[in-house]
Amino acid sequence: MIPRRTRFARAAAAVAAGALPCLAFPAPALWWWAYAALVPWMLLLRSAPSGRRAALEGWLGGAGFILAVHHWLLPSLHVFLLPVAALLGVLWIPWALLVRTLLGGVPARGRAAAALVLVPAGWLLSELVRSWQGLGGPWGLLGASQWQVGPALRLASVGGVWLVSLLVVAVNCVLVLLVAVPSARAPAVAGLAGCAVLTAAVWQWAPRPQVSGGLRVAVVQPGLVADGPDSAERRFAAGERLTQALAGRPLDLVVWGESSVGADLAARPDLARRLAALSAEVGAPVLVNIDARRPAEAAAAAGGGGGEGIFKSSVLVGAGGPTGDRYDKMRLVPFGEYVPARSVLGWATSVGRAAGEDRRRGAAPVVMELPGGAGVRIGPLVCFESAFPDMGRHLVREGAGLLVAQSATSTFQESWAPAQHASLAALRAAETGRPVVHATLTGISAVHGPTGEPAGPRLPVSASTAEVYEVPLARGTTAYVRFGDWAAAAAVLLLAGCGAGAAVRALRLRRPAPGPSAPPARTVRG
Repeated sequence: MIPRRTRFARAAAAVAAGALPCLAFPAPALWWWAYAALVPWMLLLRSAPSGRRAALEGWLGGAGFILAVHHWLLPSLHVFLLPVAALLGVLWIPWALLVRTLLGGVPARGRAAAALVLVPAGWLLSELVRSWQGLGGPWGLLGASQWQVGPALRLASVGGVWLVSLLVVAVNCVLVLLVAVPSARAPAVAGLAGCAVLTAAVWQWAPRPQVSGGLRVAVVQPGLVADGPDSAERRFAAGERLTQALAGRPLDLVVWGESSVGADLAARPDLARRLAALSAEVGAPVLVNIDARRPAEAAAAAGGGGGEGIFKSSVLVGAGGPTGDRYDKMRLVPFGEYVPARSVLGWATSVGRAAGEDRRRGAAPVVMELPGGAGVRIGPLVCFESAFPDMGRHLVREGAGLLVAQSATSTFQESWAPAQHASLAALRAAETGRPVVHATLTGISAVHGPTGEPAGPRLPVSASTAEVYEVPLARGTTAYVRFGDWAAAAAVLLLAGCGAGAAVRALRLRRPAPGPSAPPARTVRG
């Protein structure tokens, strides 16, 4: 029986240890810390006196991780962030049990070697489940902390961010074995060598995107606009003024951020005319983002599923007006843009900045053709959607040569959120082998080339400016675009196979051994 004081100390240590990986993400961006950040938590779990205790400390550590990585949501969710963290923390219980089972005590070499594979797979399982948009989406994936590391981006081009997460957790397992299990140093060193060989092989032989021309893309970032009844008009005017200043420079595309237009263009033809005049003045189409109520008939005509409601839509406007290309955001931010089970959880709107009315979802992704004969197709994503690896992959498979993420993080201006969001562009670029433009209202805006490398300066938070980028285009297909989430599928299949094998062995142990057979009867002859 653990003394009460020790139980409380271990519980607090679990929460703190689970929070440690947050330092690897922007804004601190200590990418190297990710390779050791799980070690304190894993050392605690392997010493748990029982499976029940390991499950508890896995849950508490998972809740601590969610709170730390998403702490900037407090202004929006307030106390509601605590039950969200408690709910999502449950996802780390299977991983915690794996850590205790495979790394606890003095594991034999075989068990230690198995841990180097199964423990990363268990961690990835928690990332996969919480990546469902209803649970908050794939924000804060451990592999995403490596967005500025060239070899890690090359791994992402082969197996997506999932493969990077697997490698990072495997290195943490190696360190745990080296620190706590001297007898397992041989498999630990072999595992570390395997990670190095995998990274080197991918760096050497994985196909690289071939640069094939470029685009001149202007990102317009209007900066902070004070809230008020006319804030949408003032934001539009700021974007208009910054775009006009680009006149005379050769451009292929101008990109505005999320919610840069506050009224449906069909209801406000004057705004449509002003945007068309801007396009004619700068000699390039303008991709804007509309956050507005759309009448039912307009929504049905646009293919948005019909029904009146508020949509967030990427709309391409040329010199002749809207080109007809419109993409309605499909994956909405829980609580920020809709309240799950509003009849039950609607009270969240009274304690934070949860959506007072649910936004409407789009029906399908859209690839837009750039007018003017550029021959380039663009794939728009809206804000939160840039966190989903599968969305960028789908757009590239449909022919997009440039991904454009329109974002707005002004609610979280002084937090880590803008830097975390901007970093995702590098990962999506590396995964797809296509450049990504991340355009925001208030920063951080950034552009990354087809291998994830920066393609120009980042526009800082609160800057009111426009920047023109020479964006390299690329041809060719990455392994991730071709084969998809194979690394995640392999991890799940491995866990399922090991779980099935363990279940079969348990059944055999429970089956009673057959009793001794009776001796054959002897026939007495008289």
